[in-house]
Amino acid sequence: MQIKLFLVLIPVMLFSFQSVAQGDLLITPKRVVFEGNKQKEELNLVNIGQDTAIYAISFLHYNMTEDGNFIVIEKPDSGQMFATPYLRIFPRRVTLAPREPQVISLQVRRKADMAAGEYRSHLYFRAEKDNKPLGMANTIQDTTQLQVQLIPIFGLSIPIIIRTGAVNVNATLTNLKMELQQDTIPCLKFTINRTGNISIYGDVAVMYFPEKGNSYQVGSVMGIGVYTNITKRNVTIKLNTKPGTTLTNGKLKVQYLNNNENKKTEVYAEGELELKQ
Repeated sequence: MQIKLFLVLIPVMLFSFQSVAQGDLLITPKRVVFEGNKQKEELNLVNIGQDTAIYAISFLHYNMTEDGNFIVIEKPDSGQMFATPYLRIFPRRVTLAPREPQVISLQVRRKADMAAGEYRSHLYFRAEKDNKPLGMANTIQDTTQLQVQLIPIFGLSIPIIIRTGAVNVNATLTNLKMELQQDTIPCLKFTINRTGNISIYGDVAVMYFPEKGNSYQVGSVMGIGVYTNITKRNVTIKLNTKPGTTLTNGKLKVQYLNNNENKKTEVYAEGELELKQ
């Protein structure tokens, strides 16, 4: 008798994104920063799908690359500090019916001997599925076929940051350059440079100032961070022009701004690029 073989492949999708959603899970807020006297935070989860879902909650650690990608790491690099030893979270596993909300409690416990600076880990929400292969409960039949069942497992992570002691951060914008992608799409490339002992996080806005006429916004990107394991990040922004116009004979002004709606707008850094025909 030949046995029908069931092979289960489980691709894990991980996304790092106030609200953020992936799959059927909506999370608010999308990042948490403990600074000053702040000790607690509540995360609001909502199942926006049509089926009951189970999520396991754990921690992961990442390094950011200069192009903004993330690499999973097990041990901190020199000068890098994880937040997990100082964090408590409850519950660690939730079951959500369709449209059902759930509050997750997150607490930080600082210690007197903590070095000044920033501690970062990422809270990871992993959807759990019933991974039992289809047909395992049925009678085995003679076959030579190999059947593959793909079961997607969705995951989502948000950064959890603790800041303690004397902290500081500064940013500058350099290497501003405009290029055409696919010969037709204008894009602005530049580098965000970070100094200090904490990360920086904000939005980028690009304004076009023509030689004649009024200025207008041609590009923006929300939520660009430069974490403490790197000192610079390369950014590319697609620019949108008014119909029938081109970005020539003027200048581009780029601003890197804080995106905290509870604080006064602050310009972290800015730069200009002269445009010639």
